Amino acid sequence: MTPVEGATAAGSLVGVPAPNFRLPAETQLGKVVLQIADLERSLGYYTRVLGLELVARDAGTALLGAGGRAIVELQEKRGVAPVPRRGLLGLYHFAILLPDRAALGRFLTHLGDLNERAGASDHLVSEALYLQDPDGLGIEVYADRGRESWVYDASRQVAMATQPLNVESVVAAALGEHWTGAPPGTTLGHVHLHVGDIDQAAAFYHNALGFDKIVWSYPGALFVSAGGYHHHLGLNTWAAGSRPAGEGDARLLEWEIVLPTAADVDAALQSLSSAGVAVTKDGGGLVARDPWGTQLRIIFAEQEN
Repeated sequence: MTPVEGATAAGSLVGVPAPNFRLPAETQLGKVVLQIADLERSLGYYTRVLGLELVARDAGTALLGAGGRAIVELQEKRGVAPVPRRGLLGLYHFAILLPDRAALGRFLTHLGDLNERAGASDHLVSEALYLQDPDGLGIEVYADRGRESWVYDASRQVAMATQPLNVESVVAAALGEHWTGAPPGTTLGHVHLHVGDIDQAAAFYHNALGFDKIVWSYPGALFVSAGGYHHHLGLNTWAAGSRPAGEGDARLLEWEIVLPTAADVDAALQSLSSAGVAVTKDGGGLVARDPWGTQLRIIFAEQEN
């Protein structure tokens, strides 16, 4: 069974109408921009542990990626506080998508060689490892299972869960090959945010912005995407009651959605504006903030990088 037309109407949340605009199926994510305390320390982690390549840097900023594609921008602000254990409203984690299971197996072996601790989960649609950078910012590194293996219920909701990862099987998929850094084809797969209220988050990201709801019965969470993907964005209330991340915190400053054309960006502008969202035009793209202050930039493919 596969996701089909009408998926947006299924599982409607209280008070959240179906969107008039839907993001194009070709929608992808660009990069995340992170505020961190020590650029040299973070560069060491992102290159040594995650295997990202340094694309560009100056005195207080660095751009990292894989295969020529930018994934993470680091902006240093000395003295910012690390993420508290319970989390703040804003980033829960950003997720680096590897091109295949063999790459995940190589990465998992690499973490063992470095004696780096990581969480591990099987989400049915994907297999994932979880880490924290030196400032406590959450990172997922994962590989997808083929869409033909995803399971859908009668309401067209994709089955997702958090189950133990078969570590031995993932390692075996590497066929003994060593990790040599994030391979070409590595991308930003999704972003997952702590929000204060699921219905309010759905009103912004589903109704106004045009993501489709894909999973809505996961406890305390909503997963949305474009093009039938399991999720480009996760939204959860697991840090409800916490304050939003602010200027004095290590935090997500911005994340990017990449649409196919400038016309698609214009359509997103019209949808957001009609929903009463304040939107700023910036260099041919759009900048908006969700109800908890998390900034989103919408660009088209020719503007990426």
